[in-house]
Amino acid sequence: MDNSGKEAEAMALLAEAERKVKNSQSFFSGLFGQQPADQTLTQFLLEPLLGTSNPWEPWRLAFLRQRLRPRSSGGSSKIEEACEIYARAANMFKMAKNWSAAGNAFCQAAQLHLQLQSKHDAATCFVDAGNAFKKADPQEAINCLMRAIEIYTDMGRFTIAAKHHISIAEIYETELVDIEKAIAHYEQSADYYKGEESNSSANKCLLKVAGYAAQLEQYQKAIDIYEQVGTNAMDSPLLKYSAKDYFFKAALCHFCIDMLNAKLAVQKYEELFPAFSDSRECKLMKKLLDAHEEQNVDSYTEAVKEYDAISRLDQWLTTMLLRIKKTIQGDEEDLR
Repeated sequence: MDNSGKEAEAMALLAEAERKVKNSQSFFSGLFGQQPADQTLTQFLLEPLLGTSNPWEPWRLAFLRQRLRPRSSGGSSKIEEACEIYARAANMFKMAKNWSAAGNAFCQAAQLHLQLQSKHDAATCFVDAGNAFKKADPQEAINCLMRAIEIYTDMGRFTIAAKHHISIAEIYETELVDIEKAIAHYEQSADYYKGEESNSSANKCLLKVAGYAAQLEQYQKAIDIYEQVGTNAMDSPLLKYSAKDYFFKAALCHFCIDMLNAKLAVQKYEELFPAFSDSRECKLMKKLLDAHEEQNVDSYTEAVKEYDAISRLDQWLTTMLLRIKKTIQGDEEDLR
């Protein structure tokens, strides 16, 4: 079946789901429209039994109440069927690569699940809608994921909520290119992970925040995070090797503020974490500090080249090192 055939099938499913919803509404309106008469009938049948001392009458009372209780399962079952049909339609739209239509169908299913008080199913559908909209409408994807997050936090499912905040942050990073909003969602995710004692996941989010904060020249914010994560890492047998990287990045952020700050920071990190002294990162920092103090661009560039020959510089390190190099008189705007 080609895409047009799948879309036609999906549209037919949407129409069927809408009929189910309308039928359920007709069922409920008819049921509630007769309610006063039902209440009168119940009162008429039960009044003679109320207050009686006959031991059999309580059983008869319960029996009559059960028989006269309004039945609403018919309407609810139609809504449940409509939820399933909307989800099937959404999946058909996905197969046809009509991502907006798929997202809208998942949203319809989510709204019906909310009517049925099925919060978890509603949140799942909003997430499915968000994933579909990612390919067509990033802002609408964010809206759907935020709806899911509201439900999950209301249910106390903070780890899942944190995961979806990361998804939103990634959309802001790659699609909408709004780094400030990406930072805000990474920070919220980190808060939720910390609350659930998922410190490793929290640190991953915080490191993203630190990286972007430094790029936005929010150096003190980046320093605080790198020092916090580095201090936690050096106490862990599995993570202590990475502590030197975090202290190195913190020192570079200090360097972007002031050379004296950087020199004092390196001394502090060596005292705090003696293994840092023997690292290539610490040795590079000392060479850069000497070159800067001497205002020697060639020495600075040579030190960076030596380091890059063994440990390739990533984009973040290159950006920070270039910013520092520009503070040396007579720099040539190049590291290599």
